[in-house]
Amino acid sequence: MGKEKIAGEVRTAEESRTRTAPPPLFRVLMHNDDYTTMEFVVQMLESVFHKSPQEASTIMLNIHFKGIGLCGTFPFEIAETKVARVHSLARKEGFPLKCSMEEA
Repeated sequence: MGKEKIAGEVRTAEESRTRTAPPPLFRVLMHNDDYTTMEFVVQMLESVFHKSPQEASTIMLNIHFKGIGLCGTFPFEIAETKVARVHSLARKEGFPLKCSMEEA
């Protein structure tokens, strides 16, 4: 790939190095409400966001006392899917639990 010799000419071969930019990341946030149980919030954090029981409890307490908690940071499609999954499971159980996403 350095130099090529063609019929007495010296040419430099160009190496195309295109780097793919990493996708933008989005924070998934869970919001407090007066109806969703703490146990259900912990269950969502463990099952949808794959948090350990200790980490899920810590995030749940942030949500309870501060009104909002960070569930994780993901590429757009993954964040969108996790928000939709939480909403779907919460509605199925009759809870108004709300998740949102914002650009990190």
